[in-house]
Amino acid sequence: MRFSYSKNKNLTNLQKHGISLADAKLLDWNSLLFIEDEREDYGEVRLIGFAPIANRLYCVVYTERSEAIHVISLRKANTREVNRYVKSRKNIET
Repeated sequence: MRFSYSKNKNLTNLQKHGISLADAKLLDWNSLLFIEDEREDYGEVRLIGFAPIANRLYCVVYTERSEAIHVISLRKANTREVNRYVKSRKNIET
């Protein structure tokens, strides 16, 4: 799986969230739960996903572009998002 991201956006993400967009490759993409981001017309389909890196859940915003996943944002999931993820995973597994 190939990843891409904006160098400028990566610097902003590092300052704001303390994690590099390059770390999206560490996400457990097999357990990713995602929804389409329909809040605005971005000119492309944007997805909001949740998956762990090690023992911590992260939120990733991305789009699929010509054979690569283009990462837009990566941050730790908040408590509400963690609870929703756990509940959704339980529903999938039962």
